[in-house]
Amino acid sequence: MKISAVIIAGNEENNIGDAIRSVQWTDEVLVIDSESTDRTCEIAEELGARVIVHPWPGFSKQKQFGVDAAQFDWILSLDADERITPELRSEIQRIQASESSADGYKIPRLAFYMGRPIRHCGWYPDWQLRLFDRRKGRWKDVLVHESVEMQPGARVGKLRNNIDHFSFESSDHHKDMIEQRYAPLAAEQMFQNGRRTSRLAIAAAGPIAFVSTFFLKLGLLDGRAGYRISRLAAYHARLKHQRLFQLQQ
Repeated sequence: MKISAVIIAGNEENNIGDAIRSVQWTDEVLVIDSESTDRTCEIAEELGARVIVHPWPGFSKQKQFGVDAAQFDWILSLDADERITPELRSEIQRIQASESSADGYKIPRLAFYMGRPIRHCGWYPDWQLRLFDRRKGRWKDVLVHESVEMQPGARVGKLRNNIDHFSFESSDHHKDMIEQRYAPLAAEQMFQNGRRTSRLAIAAAGPIAFVSTFFLKLGLLDGRAGYRISRLAAYHARLKHQRLFQLQQ
């Protein structure tokens, strides 16, 4: 069982080195770069990764392009802001040594935000199917919240140890990403799926998201970071409904 680690990246010179170092034990490290203008490609090549530059087609399509370009059938998929922990590495290597009994594996993902791990807010365990046999699964073609879809009858297991996720440099960066990426893409996906909204839904979306994240999902246990995440969850919910309303007009 040989594994290709596939990492998508775009202007990730501050992250790509740590991401690659966390998977250098795999049989191949492949970086799919979306025409970076910084040192992302140079750093990746210095660390021994194979780099393919491919214009950005969207998250799912870019990840599937990497899957198709990989040398080996078993894929370990990673974003540039994610890391395979040493404990997860050992767990995967044990599977390699004994030959897999499943066709894919879901892995818990632990986000770090404002200097601390976030174990509430609905952010953990955030199961991600990231280790899989490409002959049995592929990335689902969606605009946002991309995921691997396995064939009917495929066996999916769960691993115990985490992928560490360093998604936002600050809460301001988080807010920018909501405005520039997450809310617009979510609204477009909702529109394509036939969903519609109203002025009442726009007004209600924010408060509902805050209460859900901070109280029902126990974001209050994550302290100041949990409060900030809850506030931004409310902002994201309201903004995506506003964008959806605009698409309806």
